[in-house]
Amino acid sequence: MTGREIIRALHDGRHVFASAIVGMSPQWPELAKKTGIDFVFVDTEHIPLDRQTLSWICQTYQALGLPPVVRIPCNDPFEACKALDAGAGGIIGPYLETPEQARALVGAVKLRPLKGRRLEEALRDRRTLEPELADYLEKRNGDKILIANIESMPAMENLPAICSVPGVDAVLIGPHDLSCSLGIPEQYDHPRFDEAVRFVLRIAREHGLGAGIHFWLDIEREIAWAKAGGNLVMHASDLAAFSRTLKAEIEHLRKALAP
Repeated sequence: MTGREIIRALHDGRHVFASAIVGMSPQWPELAKKTGIDFVFVDTEHIPLDRQTLSWICQTYQALGLPPVVRIPCNDPFEACKALDAGAGGIIGPYLETPEQARALVGAVKLRPLKGRRLEEALRDRRTLEPELADYLEKRNGDKILIANIESMPAMENLPAICSVPGVDAVLIGPHDLSCSLGIPEQYDHPRFDEAVRFVLRIAREHGLGAGIHFWLDIEREIAWAKAGGNLVMHASDLAAFSRTLKAEIEHLRKALAP
């Protein structure tokens, strides 16, 4: 799907499928395209990617018709603009906790290249934009996806306000950080964690936003959350899938060939 089609699907509640891509092999983008995912999640928060490498990744996936949505290192509009300048098809704001953070990223993702007081005026009231300028900004930025990473209890407390910020397209739960914030680190089968996930999915969908969780440990649990309202299906990563599959096959071979 194109960026605009993904945005419409997220808001409409239709399923959108994605995965995190870490591999740097030149063959990897073509393999990713064959998987049937709708976009790729590129992480610069935890993965050490320089600007040149990020640009190569983004330009390559864009050329293949797989929008690369980049998680920036922090919720800084300048970091968002750097990723977009590299060719990103959208931005994921990490550990986002306030509507003010969301609004700042909207300015970078949906209203580029406006800056300064002109941008602040537009964020307060889009009617301050001249029709020609508004049309230009929509054509330039209308295919750029904005996703808020919900990873803490403060984010959950502020979730209705975050989801009410015009320009946010979806929320994505970061399970590891959220479980730590809840005081139950990595206990993804804990009732409190399940309750938190379902709360985030429900609030996001009530506000007409896409909603999902980046998960990789239990596909049946992932399916259950998707059926509970998670239409953004962010499944695993390339390296996790490779490791899991190769490990299982090697174990199978060892057992089959044991003396």
